[in-house]
Amino acid sequence: MVFSSLPFLFGFMPLYFIVYFLTPEKYRNTILLGGSLIFYAIGTKDQPLYFFLLLLSMIINIVLAQKIQANPEQKKLWLIVGIAYDFGLLFLFKYLGFFCDTLEQLLSIDLPDIHPALPPGISFFTFQVVSYLADVYRGASYDTHAVGRVATYMSMYPQIISGPITTYDQVETSLKKRTHSPRLFDCGLREFCIGLGMKVILANQIGNLWNDVTAIGYESISTPLAWMGIAAFSMQLYLDFYSYSLMARGLGLMMGLHLPQNFRYPYMSLSMTDFWRRWHMSLGQWFRDYIYIPLGGSREGKLRTYRNMLVVWLFTGLWHGASWNFVLWGLLLFVLLSIERLGLKKILERIPLLGHLYMLFAIPLSWLVFAISDLSQIGVYLGRLFPFLGGEAQYVYAQDYIKYGKTYGVMLIVCFLFCTPLPRKLYQKYGRSLLVTVGLAAVFWLSVYLLHQGLNDPFMYFRF
Repeated sequence: MVFSSLPFLFGFMPLYFIVYFLTPEKYRNTILLGGSLIFYAIGTKDQPLYFFLLLLSMIINIVLAQKIQANPEQKKLWLIVGIAYDFGLLFLFKYLGFFCDTLEQLLSIDLPDIHPALPPGISFFTFQVVSYLADVYRGASYDTHAVGRVATYMSMYPQIISGPITTYDQVETSLKKRTHSPRLFDCGLREFCIGLGMKVILANQIGNLWNDVTAIGYESISTPLAWMGIAAFSMQLYLDFYSYSLMARGLGLMMGLHLPQNFRYPYMSLSMTDFWRRWHMSLGQWFRDYIYIPLGGSREGKLRTYRNMLVVWLFTGLWHGASWNFVLWGLLLFVLLSIERLGLKKILERIPLLGHLYMLFAIPLSWLVFAISDLSQIGVYLGRLFPFLGGEAQYVYAQDYIKYGKTYGVMLIVCFLFCTPLPRKLYQKYGRSLLVTVGLAAVFWLSVYLLHQGLNDPFMYFRF
């Protein structure tokens, strides 16, 4: 079950909030915990084992956190046990098949085909519980025996499936005592409607252009259409994930929970360094706090700094997917950020026009490696983007970009505008007006209509 689905919008969500607000305030964490487990159970109804896997992981990590806090002399051992369990589970479901496939190719042997369906949100959930264990190990003054509160943190339905990744200290105060008000509920509901519209009306529709390009075949598209296609994918990915974060944040606000901001207009960046401080910020902060800084960060000389960056970006690539294109994507980002660290970033920031032109190429080209899993097809697509490199085209209809421009041109412009701060600035200025309120209602019902027409696509980041 996803937020942009009719069962959620007209079933789970209204029933949950009716029960939530009819319950005395001191029991609302219990309702949140119960509702979250029901939400996850519905999402795993075809693989009920995954629901019990979540329960088992919650119990094991809560017990391990208590042991870490209660036994200072053995806390490192219990931390290692927890990390081994959590990442071992992630490896089993997400990476074992990739590992076996790679061994088969290298050693020319036959191994079992192990590609189980991913438990929903396992990448996000794993990072979240590991951060909790690591913080307890570092001496955070958490009440690890507040089992209900910790279990609620580990399973909150607004963000368990696709983030944002929160640390316990970011939500502990809200879980202990939070404020509810009609105004806060209204703010959250509005954010939810904006996110729903971004997903259903914008992300899903512009994604059809990338689907059309893929259906045609990369070797048979013109250069203008190739650029239109990868621009469409870039905007779809952003609007899809940003919309989920908005809906998650909106649901949180409706309950008095303040989930962290996950995006800050990354496509307005002047460098890839700044881009990755603005994109999926909760993931970047996790890698910074639990990988980069523990390795030494930038405190131990240039060579080790670049080594630490390489480790982080290889892990970032693999976190997103178990295939070689994600490894290549991580390496590409490491190279770009290293070059910027050597001096390019200062130049780009000094000359903003140059920075925006640079990012106009860097963003879609980096997402190209992200989008296409077949490395040979990445080469084909690059040949269509840059035909002067010798890319061979087959059966190209030279005017194809005109055909698809007529179909998607307006949507490309609208989606581009929603990648800028302009719509949010206008909303902040006029958001309380009657016109905007009516507009949000129209966005909601248009989204419902499109969902009813069968345009219910899962969020792209669910696969990670």
